[in-house]
Amino acid sequence: MRRKIPSNSALMAFESAARHGSFARAADELALTEGAISRQIARLEAFLDVILFERIGNRVRLLPNGERYAAQVRETLDRLERDSQVLMGQPSDGASLDIATIPTFATRWLIPRLGRFQELHPNVTVHLAERMEPFVLAGSGFDAAIHFDHPAWTGMRTHHLLNEVLVPVCHPTLLDRDGATTLDDLPRLHRRQNPDAWQRYARETGITLTNPAIGARYDLHIMLIEAALAGLGVALVPRLYVERELTDGRLIAPWPEGNLVSKTFCLILPEPIKLSGGSTQIFANWLIKEAQS
Repeated sequence: MRRKIPSNSALMAFESAARHGSFARAADELALTEGAISRQIARLEAFLDVILFERIGNRVRLLPNGERYAAQVRETLDRLERDSQVLMGQPSDGASLDIATIPTFATRWLIPRLGRFQELHPNVTVHLAERMEPFVLAGSGFDAAIHFDHPAWTGMRTHHLLNEVLVPVCHPTLLDRDGATTLDDLPRLHRRQNPDAWQRYARETGITLTNPAIGARYDLHIMLIEAALAGLGVALVPRLYVERELTDGRLIAPWPEGNLVSKTFCLILPEPIKLSGGSTQIFANWLIKEAQS
């Protein structure tokens, strides 16, 4: 059955006009006349039987239905462009994977290990994209996700990778400043999404913190790590993110770890590993083995 889909020309004209709020600017962007843009959008409105723009003299205003449709069209066109570029850049005898993951996990744990995967499987290209929150994996364009275990993944196949154990770290010189002798004497750094982490750490370890909530706040663990490296304070971060810095002495951790697991990192797949595509299956088995080691 033939699909009931508008023409690409009409969708591109509409998306550009919606983004710019102007037929004239859309015409400049697409190297068309303003009249051509107007005709393409009129054809799209006739096809959909929905008015997308309000015409007021020489000006146009996107209507609520048009705003919602524009966001959907933009996402579809972006995905189509991205997928096309991936295919164009893929070797004829190779395969590629699109993996969604948490940015700090990618930069601090996964990417430093991807070289080993490439040595074993040089024909498989792994593309990484940032996703901070759980999402619907089916139909997303991603082959898998690496994320925290979460009820939102119900119905997916989740495979345990690593436990996130928090540890306070700081630059070695921080302990030499201002006569600090205890953790309570030092400035503490906070992750905005986990504002009570220091309170829970104090309760768990029995370390006295006069006011656990005081200190600068950052959005990402990678920001906390960089702030600790800059000597700005003590950061409570997952140990797996700072193993390299602890090994080479750029950070120190003279305080106990939090024994309670904060979160669990998982590999999320839309179907069992044995039913996944060849490259997905290869990557999943490698990743689980790498986490276990």
